[in-house]
Amino acid sequence: MERKRFLKSLLVGAISTPALLAACNKEDELVAPSENAGGTVTNPGTSSSSCTVAPTETEGPYPTKSPASYVRSDITDGRTGYKLTAKITIGNTNNNCAALEGAIVDIWHCDAEGNYSEYGNTGMQSTNYQSVHFLRGRQVTDANGLVTFTTIFPGWYNGRATHIHVHIYRASGTSLKVTQIAFPEGTGSAKALVNGYNKGMSGYTYNSRDGIFNDDTTGIQIATVTGNTTDGFYLSIQLNVAA
Repeated sequence: MERKRFLKSLLVGAISTPALLAACNKEDELVAPSENAGGTVTNPGTSSSSCTVAPTETEGPYPTKSPASYVRSDITDGRTGYKLTAKITIGNTNNNCAALEGAIVDIWHCDAEGNYSEYGNTGMQSTNYQSVHFLRGRQVTDANGLVTFTTIFPGWYNGRATHIHVHIYRASGTSLKVTQIAFPEGTGSAKALVNGYNKGMSGYTYNSRDGIFNDDTTGIQIATVTGNTTDGFYLSIQLNVAA
């Protein structure tokens, strides 16, 4: 199945229409990641260091309904899971990928059980979280193009690999990019440690079979992830836009 992508023009705080994601099913064999006995991860992923615009991806099916309402760096909102500090740098491809200061960055992702806030009571997500707003937040990039969020390591849901959604805006509020962040897989990867969540990894979709990430042959969407289950994990990635 061909990857489906769309990008809707948004103003700050605009409400987006959910879109159903379809998982891609390739014939390539997958190797499940093996857990590190000490719970420690040092995995740089395979992200390209070239000055390349981040791929445009779907924002659905669970985009934040009023993103301007959640300007905050700690987006945990009481959800339990391994602590994750996410550092996202925004670069400008029109300036040799130099840091883009003043960009607005929204992120959102599912909890340890694969559920999203602001949605539910549907066939796609039976648990009703329509009245809460966990694991959603907005920050503005500093002089280094950096935003930092405190959250939990995301879980997963059927048909998708573990991921974080990102929407980047100009300071004026016009949309620059909707994309998604993937997590590294393989020996010693943080992905294996999601086994520590109640949901486990049975039925998990790996990046190479994910309808969003399966065509990322250079690994440009895969973040660097380090850390351990005791002290928490650290994610870093640079996402470039044409600003």
